[in-house]
Amino acid sequence: MTSKIHVFEPSGILNATAGNELRRQITDILNNGFNMLLIDMSKVSFIDSSGLGALVGAMQSVRNAKGELFVCSINEQVKMLFELTKIDRVLNILSNRKEFDSKVLELENRQTLFKQP
Repeated sequence: MTSKIHVFEPSGILNATAGNELRRQITDILNNGFNMLLIDMSKVSFIDSSGLGALVGAMQSVRNAKGELFVCSINEQVKMLFELTKIDRVLNILSNRKEFDSKVLELENRQTLFKQP
């Protein structure tokens, strides 16, 4: 089965307002059949507790839909927040989009390898 991928690129501050929009978009995307999502945070300058809650909610929604969620390109502030809250232990965090592309290829190859005849 081929993954249907969607990439989000939030920018600025990921707070309550942006977090609610992110959750809404993820729900819409999952309802449209996407099963692999990447949140590229290269343009996010700051994340507060509401933004963190939105990411956790997004992760739960994607898991409930049997999909996969990845986050990439986090800055030092976001990295520190993820480590302090231990969210880095449950999110699939990648360095950048290149690493995401490699991960997708690896997952696709694994699915093909174990596909039943």
